[in-house]
Amino acid sequence: MRILIGGAGIGGLTAALSLHAAGFDDVSVLEAAREIREIGVGVNLPPHAVRELVELGLGEELAAIGWPTSELSYFDRSGHLIWAEPRGMKAGYRWPQYSVHRGRLQQMLLSAVHNRLGAGAVYAGKRIVSVDCTNESSVGIDVIGSTTGEREHWDCDTFVAADGIRSASRSSIVSRETKLASNGWVMYRGATRHTSFLDGHTMVIVGDETLRIVVYALDAETLNWLLVRPMATGESIGDLGNWNKLVDAPSVADYVADWRFSWLDVPQMVRGTLEVYEYPMADIDPLPCWSVNRATLLGDAAHAMYPFGSNGASQAILDARVLAYRLAGARDDVIEGLRLYERDRREPVSAVQLANRRQAGDVMAKVGALVRSNAHDKAQEALKDVERDYKKLAGFDVDTLNQRASWSVRPA
Repeated sequence: MRILIGGAGIGGLTAALSLHAAGFDDVSVLEAAREIREIGVGVNLPPHAVRELVELGLGEELAAIGWPTSELSYFDRSGHLIWAEPRGMKAGYRWPQYSVHRGRLQQMLLSAVHNRLGAGAVYAGKRIVSVDCTNESSVGIDVIGSTTGEREHWDCDTFVAADGIRSASRSSIVSRETKLASNGWVMYRGATRHTSFLDGHTMVIVGDETLRIVVYALDAETLNWLLVRPMATGESIGDLGNWNKLVDAPSVADYVADWRFSWLDVPQMVRGTLEVYEYPMADIDPLPCWSVNRATLLGDAAHAMYPFGSNGASQAILDARVLAYRLAGARDDVIEGLRLYERDRREPVSAVQLANRRQAGDVMAKVGALVRSNAHDKAQEALKDVERDYKKLAGFDVDTLNQRASWSVRPA
């Protein structure tokens, strides 16, 4: 069976590796970029995502590029601790939590694909323009070659669209235009050379519903940060879904000019970042379906979400593993395998999408109001409740994850 995957991001590459591990030996990836380069900033991988990469045999490689996260701490705008909880193996998981540069993670996955599926498994410079999934026996893909500019036609038995938040495949498969929606917030991201803070393995969330920043280490000498603020009245939303707009670091540092704490000088960290990316926050509404006949969606193409809870990349990794597991279990019936994949994943991930919207607004507004009224004990309880419920929703509360059966496919 020939399987084509659209998109060589984290989800698409993990899908290729998962399908290969499940016994599918004709898997190829089509990537729009002419060259897959190590770009971007940091991503956090909680234990549910790490488990899947470990079970793909990538544990040593991931440990070599990842930085263990041992604690999550919430601070108010004055730098005072509201609440903290252990993370990763310190929280009782069987797998660690890692912070890692997104580009290094992608390159790690790409190298594994080349080693296991062959150097020719990934076709760069192949931009998908349409998908014909009306046939129950095959899928037709129309592609533009970025080097030649010529239109190409590819056929396959199964197609997996993992081509991101601005997926060109999505409308062809679900037969509807999916508009990106903004919550009126702007996000800034950067990674910079900087000495570690606190114990060196703590992720912090500082601020409230009007301004906040997330900071964590990628290694002993690099900090990754993500700052979000609401747009001003009349401010243009910008280009939704574009991760690559560079902006001036000092202007971003001005938003947190007085956030100088004994444990971290936030404006200095931001001002010292060489490349700062601006991104109007965007997601899509949960979709009523992901699959039609032999074609399906995966990752951001299926469920682009706001970056809260460290779950965008993680949910794509889980998608990939469940997809391979279900296709392997229904090897002679692709349509049934995709139906089971969608049944297992669509509703749970839709709930995560909606929870991330609440994280962006309602949750921090409640916590911020409690802190400002000096009700720190109630703010702690609110955060505990949110974190507990979110872990269950996203599939990584300790007991469920540690006890859940593996999605690895046993050799026939």
